[in-house]
Amino acid sequence: MKKRLFVALDLPESITARIERLCSGLPHARWVPPEQLHLTLCFIGEVDGATFQDIREELSSVIFPPFAMRLDGMGFFPPRGKPRVIWLGVEKNESLHLLQHKIDTLLTHYGVVLEKRKFAPHITIARLNNTPASKVARYLEEYSLFCTESFFVKEFRLYSSLLGQQGAIHTIEQEYGLNHTGDIAEQ
Repeated sequence: MKKRLFVALDLPESITARIERLCSGLPHARWVPPEQLHLTLCFIGEVDGATFQDIREELSSVIFPPFAMRLDGMGFFPPRGKPRVIWLGVEKNESLHLLQHKIDTLLTHYGVVLEKRKFAPHITIARLNNTPASKVARYLEEYSLFCTESFFVKEFRLYSSLLGQQGAIHTIEQEYGLNHTGDIAEQ
């Protein structure tokens, strides 16, 4: 049986509660449910059962220290043309980029073919369907100063994703704790 996989960071409940308060006021927006909010580190795609088991095991070899991060800013994709996605940004964070690179490198060495797109950390909060650009502009202006307090990232997760008519359903397949206390530069 094939599984559609991705690696992500989840957000603390206090942060998702703050994000929930943003989730209204745009016509034709499909808001991401709080339990589905995440920051994708790596999209793997569809793999067979044996490859899934191998990936799950390979990811357990990642050694990385916990780190702090915070959400800061808001925008939309694509940057030109009709807005399709509203996202929250992440304050510049070297540790986040190093963790993402470490996971990406590990999976690539294992033989997983990953997207070549540059890592742009964000949390998707809404998908839009013909929402007028003027309404999107007003919404972004209203919430342009959105930011959160710092929070600690203590784990990452391997998820499977099942696509349905109401959107994707994500299932945690494995959780990996961050627990190394050494120097990040050594990673």
